[in-house]
Amino acid sequence: EVQLQASGGGLVQAGGSLRLSCAASGFPFDDYAIGWFRQAPGKEREGVSCISTSDATTYYTDSVKGRFAISSDNAKNMVYLQMNSLKSEDTAVYYCAAVDFPVLCTIATQRGALDPYYYKIDYWGKGTLVTVSS
Repeated sequence: EVQLQASGGGLVQAGGSLRLSCAASGFPFDDYAIGWFRQAPGKEREGVSCISTSDATTYYTDSVKGRFAISSDNAKNMVYLQMNSLKSEDTAVYYCAAVDFPVLCTIATQRGALDPYYYKIDYWGKGTLVTVSS
């Protein structure tokens, strides 16, 4: 059974930090790209970051560059999203997702977007809510 479980969300003041975790199981983790997506109230889901677990290639959307850092621990089938200098506009439900397309992050960088409606997302996890108070 495939499982993706995001955790680590919460309430934080603007300028603060949170670390999200994504625990994966039930699929060949090393062959996938893992992405973080978020959806704010009344807005479409957007791609925030991704990492290729095979070669650690990463992608960040422009609004989080320099503030967020994605990493993976392949021995534990875990992906992390360290979020620093949080802003009120980062408030959203954050989802991790797995894509059977190891070059996803390279392609996203070339296209300038990690569009969840463009790529075939193989597995979605349940989200974790991040609320940034100003």
